[in-house]
Amino acid sequence: MDMPAEIRQFAEVLTDSYFIVDRDRNIIDFNRAFYAMLPRASARTLKSKKCYEVLKLNICKERCIAQQCWASAAAVRLDEIRGTVEGQDGEMSFILSAIPIRNAQGELIGAMEVQRNVTDESAVQNKYRRQVEVSENRLTELKEKLHQRSCRLLELSREVGRLQQALLKAKTSLFG
Repeated sequence: MDMPAEIRQFAEVLTDSYFIVDRDRNIIDFNRAFYAMLPRASARTLKSKKCYEVLKLNICKERCIAQQCWASAAAVRLDEIRGTVEGQDGEMSFILSAIPIRNAQGELIGAMEVQRNVTDESAVQNKYRRQVEVSENRLTELKEKLHQRSCRLLELSREVGRLQQALLKAKTSLFG
């Protein structure tokens, strides 16, 4: 497949990783950032693989982004997509964008998928959410303790009042 000049010009300025697939989801082109994301052995054989063999995302089977952009004939963006990369350990998180590629006759012939690796940002957000949750739980616990202690202090204050009245009554009857 010949990549249209507009796509080639756009692709040259991207710093995020991307690949281009044909309608059968075969990787036919990619940039250096995508190549660098993979172990060398995998990267050398990219052009003979399906995109879902290399980038194993949680959307590949039922909600493939390339198929979504072909179905809508428009650009598609998906946030917080998780998956693994062939030859890499651990799950990663991506923001994906896909744009359909058309030939000179306007027929859909492929798609360009751009991957922004947001794994680190996602980990920080998750850690922040957990810290907020722990802080909220701790705050709830402290509020409950404060409420219990306030109730106990009120009880003690009433008891002191009763004792003061009893003492005053006893004092009055002794000296009165």
